[in-house]
Amino acid sequence: MLLNLDELHERRRVLHEQIAANLDMLIGSVTTKGPQRPGFNITSRLDGVMRSRHIRKHDLQKVLLMTARYKKLKQLIHKLSELNWQILIHPTE
Repeated sequence: MLLNLDELHERRRVLHEQIAANLDMLIGSVTTKGPQRPGFNITSRLDGVMRSRHIRKHDLQKVLLMTARYKKLKQLIHKLSELNWQILIHPTE
């Protein structure tokens, strides 16, 4: 089913709102320090360099939420890109 241009723009507006709602995020993966050292790190790659940062125990749940937001944000950006393509190639009426 081909959507009209107004419907496509409305879907893009909704995606913009969803993206804005997920911008409080962190890039990286939460990992344990290992069996000998209790605790957690967040690990990410920047310019080809792996970087790990310690997560304080009381911040763990917030960090997990923020990394989940990043995963959600990546999905939303892909959806927005596809939607922008549909708008771009939409035949003019």
